[in-house]
Amino acid sequence: MFTRIDKGLSRRSVLKGLTASLAAPALGIVSPAFAQSPAKPILLTNVNIFDGTNSRLVEGQGVLVEDRLIKALVASADTVADADIIDCGGRTLMPGMIDAHWHSILAGISQMAAMTADVPYVHLVAAQEAERTVLRGFTTVRDVGGPSFALKRAIDEGRVAGPRIYPSGAMISQTSGHGDFRMRTDLPRTSQSDLNVTEEAGIAAIADGEAEVLRRVREQLMLGASQIKIMGSGGVSSSYDPIDALQYTEAEMRAAVSAATDWGTYVCVHTYTSAGIQRALASGVKSIEHGQLADEDAVKRMADADAWWSIQPFLADEDANLKQNPEQRAQQEEIAEGTARAVELGRKYNVRMALGTDILFSPNGTATQGRQLVKFSRWYDNAEVLRLLTSGNADLMSLSGPRDPYPAKLGRIEAGAYADILVIDGNPLEDIELIADPDRTMKLILKDGRIHKNTLSV
Repeated sequence: MFTRIDKGLSRRSVLKGLTASLAAPALGIVSPAFAQSPAKPILLTNVNIFDGTNSRLVEGQGVLVEDRLIKALVASADTVADADIIDCGGRTLMPGMIDAHWHSILAGISQMAAMTADVPYVHLVAAQEAERTVLRGFTTVRDVGGPSFALKRAIDEGRVAGPRIYPSGAMISQTSGHGDFRMRTDLPRTSQSDLNVTEEAGIAAIADGEAEVLRRVREQLMLGASQIKIMGSGGVSSSYDPIDALQYTEAEMRAAVSAATDWGTYVCVHTYTSAGIQRALASGVKSIEHGQLADEDAVKRMADADAWWSIQPFLADEDANLKQNPEQRAQQEEIAEGTARAVELGRKYNVRMALGTDILFSPNGTATQGRQLVKFSRWYDNAEVLRLLTSGNADLMSLSGPRDPYPAKLGRIEAGAYADILVIDGNPLEDIELIADPDRTMKLILKDGRIHKNTLSV
C-alpha cells in the first residue's frame, strides 16, 4: 500500500501538479505582460463585421473592447476617449471560432508518445499546441476526452496562451469499450490490479455497472468537468471493439445521465450507429458525437429529442488519419461514405448540428483544423458554416448550464460578449477558404480581450 502511495505521489500527483506551473517558462511562448489585462480600451475601426448570426456584413461600425468583453459597437463617426485605435483597413471582423469536438491533450501528439512518455511531457506538448490552436483562430474548444483541467486553469490564469476549454475529463468506457486502451496481458482485472497508464493519466476511466459509472462520472465532475463523455459504440482507432458493437446498457447510460443532470450539466456519447444513437437518446443523452452511420429513423429521433448532433468531416481524403489495418481502413471508408448522408439527413430533419474536427494523435494534422471544417461548405453555404462555427457551436457550449465555466456570450460580436475576435484579410462569406490559411489571412486575433496576434498598426 505504501509503495503504491509513494509511486502515486512521486510520479502522478507531484509531476502532474507541476505541469501547469512549468509550462510557461519552459516553452517561452508567453510574454511577461500576457497575464495582464490591456491598460486601455481597444477600438477596432474600418471593419466589415460578421456578427456570428446574420449572413450579411455590418458596415459603418467599429468594435470597442474593454477588459475581457466587447463593450459596444460604435458608429464610425464616433470617437472614444483614451482608447487604443487599431485601423483594420476595411477587412472582415468576425467572432473567434469554436471547435465542438477537440482533444486538447491528445491532438498534437502521436499515440505511441501519449502511451509511453512521461505525463508532464504530454502536457507540455499540449500547451504548445494550445497556443497554435488560438493562432488558427479557434478561441474556444469543447474537449471531449482527456485530462485538460490543468491546461485549462493555466490558460484561464493567463500563464499560457490557448483557447477556452470546456473539459469533459476522462472518457468513461466499459471494459472492452472504445476507451479501454489496456493490453490483453493486463487481463483479467481484479481488485488488486493497478490502473492502466491511460487511467492513471486521466485519459480514460473504465467503469462497469451502474455503481461504477456513477463513481467515475462523479469523479470527473469533482475535477471540474463541464460535461461528461461516455462511449456508446465501437470505433476505428480502438483495438478490441467492433464499430457496430453496442456499449453500455441503457441502465448504465442512465446512471451517467442522472449524475450529470444532478450536477446541472449533460452527457455526450461517442457512437456511429443507429442502435447506439437510439439507446443513448432513450437514456437522456443530449449530444451525439459522430453518428455517421445513422439511419433516417435515428435522425428523426434526434430531432424529436431536441438533441445535438456533433459531426466531423470524416472523409476519405488527404486529411484522413489512415490506418494500417485493412479492417480499420474499410471502416474508415464506410464512415466517409456515411458523412455526406448524415449531414444531408441532419439538414432534412432540422437537427441541431455542431461542427468539430476530432483530430487525434496527429502532430501534423492539427494544422489542418480550419481546412477540415471548410469542407462543410459542400453542404452548407459559407454564411451557415461560419454561423455554425461561431454562435451555433456556442449554443452547444451553453448546454453546460451552471457548470459553464464561461458565463458571458460566446461566438457573437455584440455588447457583453467575450472579446474573442478575428480580423481577416478578405471576406470569408465570399471565400470560406480564408479560414483554412490563418497564417496568411488572420491579421489580428484577440481572445478574452488580449491580443494574441497583430500584424496591423496601432
